[in-house]
Amino acid sequence: MVAHASMTAIRAEPPAEFAGPLFDWSAFEAAPLARDPFDFLIVPGFIRPAALEALNRDFPVIPGPGNVSPAGLPYGPAFAALLDELQGRPLRVRFAAKFGLDLEGAEATITVRRHCEATDGHIHTDHRAKLITVLFYFNQDWPHAGGRLRMLRSASNLEDYAAEVVPAGGAMLAFRRSDNSFHGHKPFVGERRILQLSYARPSALVDYQRRIGRLTKPIRRLLNMS
Repeated sequence: MVAHASMTAIRAEPPAEFAGPLFDWSAFEAAPLARDPFDFLIVPGFIRPAALEALNRDFPVIPGPGNVSPAGLPYGPAFAALLDELQGRPLRVRFAAKFGLDLEGAEATITVRRHCEATDGHIHTDHRAKLITVLFYFNQDWPHAGGRLRMLRSASNLEDYAAEVVPAGGAMLAFRRSDNSFHGHKPFVGERRILQLSYARPSALVDYQRRIGRLTKPIRRLLNMS
């Protein structure tokens, strides 16, 4: 599980401006699970508008690019409430039912990212340890051509895609990791706020975390270890 950051002293209650559900579960239930070219789910506006505003206010301070654990980062109470919700069993049960997977015993890991660099977005499938990857997007809007994640039909063609996710407005993307779960985006440099929740096989995850910590970014790309 992910340890909370240094601002735990102000975690007690979510801010009043989003008293109520963080997520739009009715939209989640209504959204179809796509099967082509692999299992994925896109829910625009999954994070409710009032919650999204508070989460952006309390988003972790991250000085540079890269996916990092929220442990040790400064963030506010709204983001702390989100982390609590993501680590709860009810959310796990909903994703398990939607994808028809048994996630009991799967290890949940969380990373956050604030800045995107020009070398991000390469086509990959995610590491084989992962069962489901869930991405949450926090930018209020997205007028840019780059940075829009695409569900791809191959490892070689960024233009051959089944769907494209606008990384803003509280959108959520979830997909089942497989040998053909290719995804990527066109280059973008700037602030692209994202949280990644992954459910992974515990034994494989330990090996993955140990090895990825020793590798440089270019080597991780070659091994599809994002």
